[in-house]
Amino acid sequence: QVQLVESGGGSVQDGGSLRIFCEASGSTYCMAWFRQDQEKAREVVALIDPSGTDTQYGESVKGRFAISRDNKKRALYLQMNSLKPEDSGMYYCAAETTFRLGRCISRPESYEAWGQGTQVTVSS
Repeated sequence: QVQLVESGGGSVQDGGSLRIFCEASGSTYCMAWFRQDQEKAREVVALIDPSGTDTQYGESVKGRFAISRDNKKRALYLQMNSLKPEDSGMYYCAAETTFRLGRCISRPESYEAWGQGTQVTVSS
């Protein structure tokens, strides 16, 4: 079973930047970042296909966040710029570990492996 470990979260002021990381213990296909605040449902932040060439973003982060991956290192990254207080929450790395045809999708149930999460806090 593939294990995912996130790191890089922390506290930053409104307008600041953070880069978070996820390392996988095995092979993965589509990968994604989800986030969840205590009072909100889990939402998709960004998706990336196995080759790293096709990316998708949640509407609230488009133009501010960038997802990328390094398959040789089995690593997933999320560069977060122009952070806002509403970006605060626990950020989870997720991965498909079974090959599936078609574009990456945003449904959490599509992802078999999940990390424990890394906390991001943006203060105003």
